[in-house]
Amino acid sequence: MEDKELLQEEESSIITLTDENGVDTEFEYLDCIEYEGKEYLCLIPADEESNEIVILEVQPVDEENENYISVEDENILAAVYGIFKDRFKDVLEFED
Repeated sequence: MEDKELLQEEESSIITLTDENGVDTEFEYLDCIEYEGKEYLCLIPADEESNEIVILEVQPVDEENENYISVEDENILAAVYGIFKDRFKDVLEFED
């Protein structure tokens, strides 16, 4: 039954992340972007009206697990968001 649930989750592109306080939040997966040798997830909150993109750095823990770290560097955020906007310019409308 877990495989079926996992398959449904992948099809809907919804992932659940747990923060350091143990609070679960659902996000819609948009893209994974490689920048300067690191990978960054581009997500949007699944349960909010907000269209704000969330960018998290992927930090591998082991072969099966990884952590997602908030990006504090404004230059990295701008660069990754720029790549994202370029990839989706024909699909999404962006407000500047």
